[in-house]
Amino acid sequence: MMATMASWQEFERQAPELAATVRRLMDAYRHKVLATLRKDGSPRVSGVETSFRDGELWTGSMPRAVKALDLRRDPRMAIHVTSRDPQGEDPSTWEGDVKLAGRAVEITDADVLASFQLPDTESHLFRIELTEVVWTRVEGDEIVMDAWHEGVGVRQTRRK
Repeated sequence: MMATMASWQEFERQAPELAATVRRLMDAYRHKVLATLRKDGSPRVSGVETSFRDGELWTGSMPRAVKALDLRRDPRMAIHVTSRDPQGEDPSTWEGDVKLAGRAVEITDADVLASFQLPDTESHLFRIELTEVVWTRVEGDEIVMDAWHEGVGVRQTRRK
């Protein structure tokens, strides 16, 4: 059974402060890492770019790219957003990284595809639905994780 999913807009409504931080980091770094599942269930990671539009998080792919074929077969995915290394020796100057999990829903509606002005008429377009978003960073001598789960909300964990 697949977990309940949320649109980006729903995530923003449920966790506005976390969503603002996550969006800032996603907008700051063009390239992200997408994790998908191969036919045999083993993981695959691929480079990906994302965009926000109409309250949704989107990603695309060149025609017949293996990541798109993975997502068509099994829409479960995760996205990792890295950031710059900390300034100097203080690890708390690191802005942290972001991980999102959920599923990618392929959009095949011709009007929607046309509105995105994709580079190729056979390009793939996916809307990301979220189950989990985590922002990990360092504060003082602790690792701090703010984790949002659909239907649960935000919980913070601190580890020394």
